[in-house]
Amino acid sequence: MNFIEELKERELFYASTDEEKLLEHLGDGTPVSFYIGFDPTADSLHVGSLLQILLMVRLQNHGHRPIAVVGGGTGMIGDPSGKSAERKLLDEESLKANVAGIEKQLAGFLRMGDGPTDAKVVNNYDWLSKMGYIEFLRDIGKFFSVNSMIAKESVKNRLSNREQGISYTEFSYMLLQSYDYLHLFRSEGCTLQMGGSDQWGNITTGIDLIRRMEGQGAHGITIPLLTTASGTKFGKTEAGTVWLDADRTSPYQFYQFWVRTEDADVIKLLKNFTFLPMEEISLLEKALIEQPGARIPAKKLAEELTRMVHGEEGLTAALNASKALFGGDLSSLSARELAECFEDVPSHSIELSALEAGIPLLTLLADSGFVASKGEARRLIKQGGFYVNNQQEQDQEMVLTPATLLAGRFMVFRAGKKRYMLIKTT
Repeated sequence: MNFIEELKERELFYASTDEEKLLEHLGDGTPVSFYIGFDPTADSLHVGSLLQILLMVRLQNHGHRPIAVVGGGTGMIGDPSGKSAERKLLDEESLKANVAGIEKQLAGFLRMGDGPTDAKVVNNYDWLSKMGYIEFLRDIGKFFSVNSMIAKESVKNRLSNREQGISYTEFSYMLLQSYDYLHLFRSEGCTLQMGGSDQWGNITTGIDLIRRMEGQGAHGITIPLLTTASGTKFGKTEAGTVWLDADRTSPYQFYQFWVRTEDADVIKLLKNFTFLPMEEISLLEKALIEQPGARIPAKKLAEELTRMVHGEEGLTAALNASKALFGGDLSSLSARELAECFEDVPSHSIELSALEAGIPLLTLLADSGFVASKGEARRLIKQGGFYVNNQQEQDQEMVLTPATLLAGRFMVFRAGKKRYMLIKTT
Protein backbone atom coordinates (compact mmCIF):
# COMPACT_ATOMS: atom_id res chain seq x y z
CA MET A 1 0.00 0.00 0.00
CA ASN A 2 1.39 3.41 -0.93
CA PHE A 3 1.25 6.47 1.32
CA ILE A 4 -1.79 8.06 -0.32
CA GLU A 5 -3.73 4.80 -0.11
CA GLU A 6 -2.85 4.55 3.58
CA LEU A 7 -4.09 8.08 4.22
CA LYS A 8 -7.36 7.41 2.41
CA GLU A 9 -7.90 4.11 4.23
CA ARG A 10 -7.39 5.86 7.55
CA GLU A 11 -9.60 8.84 6.61
CA LEU A 12 -6.60 11.17 6.67
CA PHE A 13 -6.60 12.39 3.06
CA TYR A 14 -8.19 15.71 2.15
CA ALA A 15 -6.42 17.03 -0.96
CA SER A 16 -3.17 17.00 -2.92
CA THR A 17 -1.87 19.35 -5.58
CA ASP A 18 -1.37 16.64 -8.22
CA GLU A 19 -2.01 13.14 -6.92
CA GLU A 20 -0.68 11.27 -9.96
CA LYS A 21 2.61 13.18 -10.11
CA LEU A 22 2.96 13.00 -6.32
CA LEU A 23 2.59 9.21 -6.36
CA GLU A 24 5.30 9.00 -9.02
CA HIS A 25 7.50 11.30 -6.94
CA LEU A 26 7.06 9.27 -3.75
CA GLY A 27 7.46 5.94 -5.54
CA ASP A 28 10.61 6.48 -7.60
CA GLY A 29 12.85 4.81 -5.01
CA THR A 30 14.54 8.00 -3.80
CA PRO A 31 13.76 9.40 -0.32
CA VAL A 32 11.67 12.56 -0.60
CA SER A 33 12.33 15.37 1.86
CA PHE A 34 9.05 16.76 3.20
CA TYR A 35 8.04 19.20 5.91
CA ILE A 36 5.31 20.21 8.33
CA GLY A 37 5.36 23.42 10.34
CA PHE A 38 4.60 23.68 14.07
CA ASP A 39 3.52 26.90 15.72
CA PRO A 40 5.46 27.66 18.96
CA THR A 41 2.61 29.30 20.88
CA ALA A 42 3.49 27.16 23.93
CA ASP A 43 6.44 25.06 25.11
CA SER A 44 4.47 21.88 24.39
CA LEU A 45 2.45 20.54 21.49
CA HIS A 46 -1.08 19.23 22.09
CA VAL A 47 -3.24 16.35 20.87
CA GLY A 48 -4.27 18.35 17.80
CA SER A 49 -0.58 18.59 16.83
CA LEU A 50 -0.19 14.86 17.45
CA LEU A 51 -2.05 14.09 14.22
CA GLN A 52 0.53 16.13 12.28
CA ILE A 53 3.43 14.43 14.08
CA LEU A 54 2.05 10.97 13.30
CA LEU A 55 1.57 12.02 9.68
CA MET A 56 5.33 12.62 9.54
CA VAL A 57 5.99 9.26 11.22
CA ARG A 58 3.79 7.49 8.66
CA LEU A 59 5.64 8.99 5.71
CA GLN A 60 9.01 8.34 7.35
CA ASN A 61 7.94 4.69 7.66
CA HIS A 62 7.42 4.72 3.89
CA GLY A 63 11.11 5.60 3.45
CA HIS A 64 11.03 9.39 3.25
CA ARG A 65 12.76 12.18 5.17
CA PRO A 66 10.83 14.44 7.59
CA ILE A 67 11.77 18.03 8.30
CA ALA A 68 9.90 19.50 11.25
CA VAL A 69 9.88 23.30 11.01
CA VAL A 70 9.34 25.04 14.33
CA GLY A 71 8.14 28.57 13.58
CA GLY A 72 10.39 30.68 15.74
CA GLY A 73 10.21 33.36 13.04
CA THR A 74 6.64 33.03 11.81
CA GLY A 75 5.55 32.59 15.43
CA MET A 76 6.36 36.28 15.88
CA ILE A 77 3.77 37.07 13.20
CA GLY A 78 0.89 34.63 13.78
CA ASP A 79 -0.95 32.53 11.22
CA PRO A 80 -4.47 33.89 10.52
CA SER A 81 -5.65 30.50 9.20
CA GLY A 82 -8.62 29.28 11.21
CA LYS A 83 -8.42 32.30 13.55
CA SER A 84 -11.25 34.76 14.03
CA ALA A 85 -9.04 37.31 15.79
CA GLU A 86 -5.38 38.26 15.87
CA ARG A 87 -3.43 36.35 18.48
CA LYS A 88 -1.25 37.92 21.12
CA LEU A 89 2.34 38.03 19.91
CA LEU A 90 4.99 36.45 22.15
CA ASP A 91 8.28 38.06 23.10
CA GLU A 92 11.55 36.61 21.81
CA GLU A 93 12.54 34.90 25.08
CA SER A 94 9.18 33.13 25.39
CA LEU A 95 9.44 31.98 21.79
CA LYS A 96 12.93 30.58 22.37
CA ALA A 97 11.70 28.57 25.36
CA ASN A 98 8.71 27.30 23.39
CA VAL A 99 10.84 26.31 20.40
CA ALA A 100 13.24 24.35 22.65
CA GLY A 101 10.36 22.47 24.27
CA ILE A 102 8.77 21.55 20.95
CA GLU A 103 12.07 20.44 19.41
CA LYS A 104 12.59 18.07 22.33
CA GLN A 105 9.10 16.61 21.93
CA LEU A 106 9.43 16.06 18.19
CA ALA A 107 12.69 14.19 18.70
CA GLY A 108 10.77 11.70 20.84
CA PHE A 109 8.54 10.67 17.93
CA LEU A 110 10.69 10.89 14.81
CA ARG A 111 13.73 8.78 14.00
CA MET A 112 16.58 11.30 14.17
CA GLY A 113 20.10 11.07 12.77
CA ASP A 114 22.15 11.70 9.65
CA GLY A 115 20.77 8.95 7.42
CA PRO A 116 18.87 9.60 4.17
CA THR A 117 15.47 9.10 5.84
CA ASP A 118 16.33 10.43 9.32
CA ALA A 119 14.35 13.43 10.53
CA LYS A 120 15.62 16.93 11.09
CA VAL A 121 14.16 19.71 13.26
CA VAL A 122 14.80 23.30 12.11
CA ASN A 123 13.74 26.75 13.29
CA ASN A 124 12.66 29.22 10.60
CA TYR A 125 13.91 32.11 12.73
CA ASP A 126 17.41 31.03 11.61
CA TRP A 127 16.77 32.17 8.04
CA LEU A 128 13.91 34.65 8.31
CA SER A 129 15.78 36.80 10.84
CA LYS A 130 18.67 37.27 8.38
CA MET A 131 16.55 38.74 5.59
CA GLY A 132 16.06 42.52 5.49
CA TYR A 133 12.69 44.09 4.82
CA ILE A 134 13.67 45.80 1.56
CA GLU A 135 15.38 42.63 0.34
CA PHE A 136 12.28 40.59 1.16
CA LEU A 137 9.93 42.98 -0.66
CA ARG A 138 12.22 43.19 -3.70
CA ASP A 139 13.08 39.50 -4.04
CA ILE A 140 9.96 37.76 -2.69
CA GLY A 141 7.06 40.20 -2.37
CA LYS A 142 7.02 41.05 -6.09
CA PHE A 143 5.86 37.49 -6.86
CA PHE A 144 2.66 37.84 -4.83
CA SER A 145 -0.54 39.41 -6.13
CA VAL A 146 -2.58 41.18 -3.47
CA ASN A 147 -5.69 40.13 -5.41
CA SER A 148 -4.82 36.44 -5.03
CA MET A 149 -3.83 36.88 -1.38
CA ILE A 150 -7.19 38.48 -0.57
CA ALA A 151 -8.92 35.56 -2.29
CA LYS A 152 -7.34 33.04 0.12
CA GLU A 153 -9.93 31.58 2.48
CA SER A 154 -8.03 32.48 5.67
CA VAL A 155 -7.80 36.15 4.62
CA LYS A 156 -11.29 36.32 3.12
CA ASN A 157 -12.85 35.10 6.37
CA ARG A 158 -11.07 37.73 8.41
CA LEU A 159 -11.87 40.54 5.99
CA SER A 160 -15.56 39.66 6.25
CA ASN A 161 -15.38 40.44 9.98
CA ARG A 162 -15.42 44.22 10.05
CA GLU A 163 -14.73 44.40 13.79
CA GLN A 164 -11.61 42.21 13.75
CA GLY A 165 -10.32 42.53 10.20
CA ILE A 166 -6.72 41.48 9.60
CA SER A 167 -3.52 43.35 10.33
CA TYR A 168 -0.76 43.87 7.79
CA THR A 169 1.37 41.67 10.06
CA GLU A 170 -0.90 38.64 9.72
CA PHE A 171 -1.61 39.42 6.07
CA SER A 172 2.13 38.96 5.45
CA TYR A 173 2.18 35.51 7.07
CA MET A 174 1.61 33.55 3.85
CA LEU A 175 4.61 35.27 2.24
CA LEU A 176 6.84 34.12 5.09
CA GLN A 177 5.53 30.54 5.01
CA SER A 178 5.95 30.47 1.25
CA TYR A 179 9.52 31.61 1.68
CA ASP A 180 10.02 28.78 4.21
CA TYR A 181 9.14 26.28 1.48
CA LEU A 182 11.45 28.00 -1.01
CA HIS A 183 14.30 28.05 1.52
CA LEU A 184 13.85 24.35 2.35
CA PHE A 185 13.60 23.52 -1.35
CA ARG A 186 16.97 25.20 -1.90
CA SER A 187 18.78 24.09 1.26
CA GLU A 188 17.30 20.64 1.93
CA GLY A 189 15.88 19.53 -1.42
CA CYS A 190 12.41 19.60 0.18
CA THR A 191 9.68 18.95 -2.41
CA LEU A 192 6.59 18.21 -0.30
CA GLN A 193 4.75 20.22 2.34
CA MET A 194 1.93 18.74 4.41
CA GLY A 195 -0.59 20.24 6.82
CA GLY A 196 -4.22 20.58 7.80
CA SER A 197 -6.81 21.57 5.22
CA ASP A 198 -6.76 25.14 6.57
CA GLN A 199 -3.15 25.39 5.33
CA TRP A 200 -4.05 24.80 1.67
CA GLY A 201 -3.66 28.46 0.70
CA ASN A 202 -0.26 28.78 2.41
CA ILE A 203 0.98 25.54 0.84
CA THR A 204 -0.08 26.40 -2.71
CA THR A 205 1.46 29.89 -2.56
CA GLY A 206 4.75 28.26 -1.53
CA ILE A 207 4.56 25.86 -4.46
CA ASP A 208 3.83 28.77 -6.79
CA LEU A 209 6.83 30.72 -5.44
CA ILE A 210 9.13 27.74 -6.09
CA ARG A 211 7.78 27.46 -9.63
CA ARG A 212 8.27 31.18 -10.31
CA MET A 213 11.75 31.48 -8.79
CA GLU A 214 13.25 28.05 -9.46
CA GLY A 215 11.27 26.90 -12.48
CA GLN A 216 10.58 23.56 -10.79
CA GLY A 217 7.58 21.78 -9.34
CA ALA A 218 6.81 20.93 -5.73
CA HIS A 219 3.92 19.19 -4.00
CA GLY A 220 1.40 19.56 -1.20
CA ILE A 221 -0.90 17.29 0.80
CA THR A 222 -3.54 18.31 3.31
CA ILE A 223 -5.45 16.23 5.84
CA PRO A 224 -8.94 16.98 7.19
CA LEU A 225 -9.34 19.21 10.23
CA LEU A 226 -10.42 16.92 13.02
CA THR A 227 -13.75 17.48 14.72
CA THR A 228 -15.91 15.23 16.87
CA ALA A 229 -19.16 13.69 15.65
CA SER A 230 -21.00 16.50 17.45
CA GLY A 231 -19.06 19.07 15.41
CA THR A 232 -16.85 20.45 18.18
CA LYS A 233 -13.13 21.09 17.77
CA PHE A 234 -11.05 18.07 18.69
CA GLY A 235 -8.58 18.27 21.58
CA LYS A 236 -10.45 20.76 23.75
CA THR A 237 -12.05 19.83 27.07
CA GLU A 238 -13.80 21.79 29.79
CA ALA A 239 -10.47 21.82 31.61
CA GLY A 240 -8.69 23.23 28.53
CA THR A 241 -6.09 21.97 26.08
CA VAL A 242 -4.79 18.40 26.30
CA TRP A 243 -1.00 18.73 26.10
CA LEU A 244 1.68 16.18 25.23
CA ASP A 245 3.90 17.40 28.09
CA ALA A 246 3.33 15.33 31.24
CA ASP A 247 3.87 18.42 33.41
CA ARG A 248 0.95 20.15 31.70
CA THR A 249 -1.34 17.14 31.22
CA SER A 250 -0.47 14.12 33.37
CA PRO A 251 -0.49 10.58 31.91
CA TYR A 252 -3.66 9.92 33.93
CA GLN A 253 -5.45 12.98 32.50
CA PHE A 254 -4.17 12.10 29.03
CA TYR A 255 -5.45 8.53 29.34
CA GLN A 256 -8.81 9.75 30.63
CA PHE A 257 -9.18 12.13 27.67
CA TRP A 258 -8.95 9.23 25.23
CA VAL A 259 -10.88 6.66 27.28
CA ARG A 260 -13.84 9.06 27.44
CA THR A 261 -14.07 9.16 23.64
CA GLU A 262 -17.64 8.94 22.42
CA ASP A 263 -18.63 5.74 20.61
CA ALA A 264 -19.44 7.80 17.51
CA ASP A 265 -15.81 9.00 17.29
CA VAL A 266 -13.70 6.12 18.56
CA ILE A 267 -13.25 4.06 15.37
CA LYS A 268 -12.27 7.12 13.35
CA LEU A 269 -9.74 8.12 16.03
CA LEU A 270 -8.29 4.59 16.07
CA LYS A 271 -7.74 4.92 12.31
CA ASN A 272 -6.32 8.44 12.55
CA PHE A 273 -4.05 8.18 15.58
CA THR A 274 -2.87 4.59 15.91
CA PHE A 275 -0.76 2.25 13.84
CA LEU A 276 -3.01 -0.71 14.59
CA PRO A 277 -3.69 -2.87 11.51
CA MET A 278 -7.04 -2.12 9.89
CA GLU A 279 -8.07 -5.74 10.53
CA GLU A 280 -7.68 -5.18 14.28
CA ILE A 281 -9.63 -1.93 14.11
CA SER A 282 -12.43 -3.81 12.31
CA LEU A 283 -12.54 -6.29 15.20
CA LEU A 284 -12.71 -3.40 17.67
CA GLU A 285 -15.59 -1.92 15.68
CA LYS A 286 -17.36 -5.26 15.92
CA ALA A 287 -16.77 -5.29 19.70
CA LEU A 288 -18.25 -1.79 19.91
CA ILE A 289 -21.48 -3.08 18.36
CA GLU A 290 -21.64 -6.36 20.26
CA GLN A 291 -20.43 -5.11 23.68
CA PRO A 292 -21.21 -1.38 23.76
CA GLY A 293 -20.99 -1.09 27.54
CA ALA A 294 -17.52 -2.66 27.76
CA ARG A 295 -15.83 0.37 26.11
CA ILE A 296 -13.24 -1.95 24.52
CA PRO A 297 -12.28 0.33 21.58
CA ALA A 298 -11.99 3.44 23.80
CA LYS A 299 -9.75 1.60 26.27
CA LYS A 300 -7.56 0.34 23.42
CA LEU A 301 -7.30 3.86 21.98
CA ALA A 302 -6.35 5.29 25.38
CA GLU A 303 -3.73 2.59 25.97
CA GLU A 304 -2.14 2.97 22.53
CA LEU A 305 -1.91 6.75 22.68
CA THR A 306 -0.77 6.96 26.32
CA ARG A 307 1.96 4.40 25.64
CA MET A 308 3.01 6.27 22.50
CA VAL A 309 3.28 9.65 24.22
CA HIS A 310 4.26 8.73 27.81
CA GLY A 311 5.82 5.27 27.45
CA GLU A 312 5.05 2.07 29.36
CA GLU A 313 5.79 3.75 32.68
CA GLY A 314 3.30 6.52 31.97
CA LEU A 315 0.66 4.04 30.84
CA THR A 316 1.14 1.95 34.00
CA ALA A 317 0.78 5.06 36.17
CA ALA A 318 -2.37 6.06 34.27
CA LEU A 319 -3.92 2.60 34.61
CA ASN A 320 -3.11 2.42 38.32
CA ALA A 321 -4.63 5.83 38.89
CA SER A 322 -7.73 4.86 36.90
CA LYS A 323 -8.17 1.68 38.94
CA ALA A 324 -8.16 3.77 42.11
CA LEU A 325 -11.70 4.86 41.36
CA PHE A 326 -12.79 1.23 41.36
CA GLY A 327 -11.26 0.13 44.66
CA GLY A 328 -7.65 -0.26 43.50
CA ASP A 329 -4.48 0.31 45.52
CA LEU A 330 -4.01 3.98 46.39
CA SER A 331 -0.70 3.76 48.22
CA SER A 332 1.46 3.99 45.08
CA LEU A 333 -0.20 7.14 43.74
CA SER A 334 1.44 10.56 43.97
CA ALA A 335 -0.28 13.57 45.51
CA ARG A 336 -0.93 14.93 42.02
CA GLU A 337 -2.45 11.67 40.82
CA LEU A 338 -4.69 11.43 43.87
CA ALA A 339 -5.88 15.01 43.41
CA GLU A 340 -6.63 14.34 39.74
CA CYS A 341 -8.37 11.01 40.36
CA PHE A 342 -10.70 12.49 42.93
CA GLU A 343 -11.09 16.03 41.60
CA ASP A 344 -14.77 15.43 40.82
CA VAL A 345 -15.77 13.94 44.20
CA PRO A 346 -16.80 15.91 47.33
CA SER A 347 -13.89 17.01 49.50
CA HIS A 348 -13.29 18.23 53.05
CA SER A 349 -10.27 20.01 54.50
CA ILE A 350 -8.74 19.53 57.95
CA GLU A 351 -5.78 21.07 59.73
CA LEU A 352 -2.69 18.86 59.79
CA SER A 353 -2.10 19.90 63.40
CA ALA A 354 -5.53 18.50 64.35
CA LEU A 355 -4.66 15.22 62.70
CA GLU A 356 -1.37 15.12 64.57
CA ALA A 357 -3.35 15.28 67.82
CA GLY A 358 -5.57 12.44 66.54
CA ILE A 359 -9.13 12.69 65.19
CA PRO A 360 -11.67 9.95 65.95
CA LEU A 361 -12.93 8.42 62.72
CA LEU A 362 -16.57 8.78 63.76
CA THR A 363 -16.05 12.49 64.45
CA LEU A 364 -14.49 13.20 61.05
CA LEU A 365 -17.13 11.17 59.24
CA ALA A 366 -19.86 13.32 60.78
CA ASP A 367 -17.99 16.67 60.65
CA SER A 368 -17.09 16.21 56.97
CA GLY A 369 -20.71 15.54 56.02
CA PHE A 370 -19.87 12.11 54.64
CA VAL A 371 -22.63 10.81 56.96
CA ALA A 372 -25.37 12.68 58.77
CA SER A 373 -24.35 11.62 62.30
CA LYS A 374 -21.99 9.50 64.38
CA GLY A 375 -24.80 6.98 64.74
CA GLU A 376 -25.04 6.58 60.98
CA ALA A 377 -21.25 6.28 60.86
CA ARG A 378 -21.36 3.41 63.38
CA ARG A 379 -24.00 1.57 61.34
CA LEU A 380 -22.04 2.02 58.09
CA ILE A 381 -18.85 0.62 59.64
CA LYS A 382 -20.69 -2.23 61.37
CA GLN A 383 -22.31 -3.31 58.09
CA GLY A 384 -18.86 -3.61 56.46
CA GLY A 385 -19.54 -1.00 53.78
CA PHE A 386 -16.96 1.63 54.76
CA TYR A 387 -13.40 2.02 53.45
CA VAL A 388 -10.46 4.26 54.29
CA ASN A 389 -8.00 4.57 51.39
CA ASN A 390 -9.85 1.68 49.71
CA GLN A 391 -9.16 -0.61 52.69
CA GLN A 392 -12.22 -1.89 54.55
CA GLU A 393 -12.39 -0.41 58.05
CA GLN A 394 -14.33 -2.21 60.82
CA ASP A 395 -12.91 -0.47 63.90
CA GLN A 396 -15.47 2.05 65.12
CA GLU A 397 -12.98 3.43 67.63
CA MET A 398 -10.26 4.11 65.07
CA VAL A 399 -8.30 7.35 65.57
CA LEU A 400 -6.94 8.99 62.42
CA THR A 401 -3.35 10.29 62.48
CA PRO A 402 -0.83 11.49 59.84
CA ALA A 403 0.11 7.83 59.34
CA THR A 404 -3.26 7.38 57.62
CA LEU A 405 -2.44 9.97 54.96
CA LEU A 406 -1.71 9.06 51.36
CA ALA A 407 1.26 10.91 49.81
CA GLY A 408 1.45 12.85 53.08
CA ARG A 409 -1.64 14.93 52.20
CA PHE A 410 -4.85 12.97 51.55
CA MET A 411 -7.29 10.39 52.84
CA VAL A 412 -10.04 8.80 50.79
CA PHE A 413 -13.34 7.75 52.36
CA ARG A 414 -15.57 5.36 50.46
CA ALA A 415 -19.01 3.89 51.13
CA GLY A 416 -20.05 0.98 48.97
CA LYS A 417 -18.59 0.95 45.46
CA LYS A 418 -19.11 4.49 44.22
CA ARG A 419 -19.55 7.09 46.98
CA TYR A 420 -16.25 8.84 47.71
CA MET A 421 -14.92 11.79 49.65
CA LEU A 422 -11.41 13.23 49.51
CA ILE A 423 -10.03 14.47 52.84
CA LYS A 424 -7.32 17.13 52.35
CA THR A 425 -4.87 18.46 54.90
CA THR A 426 -3.96 22.14 55.09
